Amino acid sequence: MHQDLLQHIGYFIHLSEEEKEWVSQRFIIRTYQKGDYFLREGQVCREAAFIQSGLLRYVLTKEDGEELTVDFNKEQEWTCNYASFLDKSPSGTAIQCIEPTTLLVISYDDLQLLYTHVAEGQKFGRLICEFLYVEAIKKVRSMYTHQPGERYLQFLDTYASLAQRLPQYYISSYVGVQPPSLSRIRKRLSK
Repeated sequence: MHQDLLQHIGYFIHLSEEEKEWVSQRFIIRTYQKGDYFLREGQVCREAAFIQSGLLRYVLTKEDGEELTVDFNKEQEWTCNYASFLDKSPSGTAIQCIEPTTLLVISYDDLQLLYTHVAEGQKFGRLICEFLYVEAIKKVRSMYTHQPGERYLQFLDTYASLAQRLPQYYISSYVGVQPPSLSRIRKRLSK
């Protein structure tokens, strides 16, 4: 069950056999049903998770109750509200399972131990944070500089494998348009 996680970490750093065993013991297997939450808005995020299987969305609720989908995570990716996780502040977003999901979960304290126990643990943490930072900047820039049609094309480029797994209203929310507008964008792009 932990093999995918160890391969993923091994992409960034070398792990000895002893380190692989140590890391495997720190990640707890947790399963969720469709609609369950890994994290709710207002909770402090105390865990990070590697997605073994399933699909999640990051949800922001506006004052009027409207839900906005601001991101997705799929298999072989990490999920966490990193701002809340790092500074222990209440999360401004929820993380909800779109499908049945299996996560390998590590607590904040155990992740800190990983950084010191694993020889290249600090390097792993830095590389993951750098990757997440670059992705976040790209998304913010896109929301300010691209039209909805361009954002939809970027969604398809980034999440091509998810287009059939996601309800259209999640995709339209992510792109920043109402569902009828997404239908028009898709129709225009299909010509």
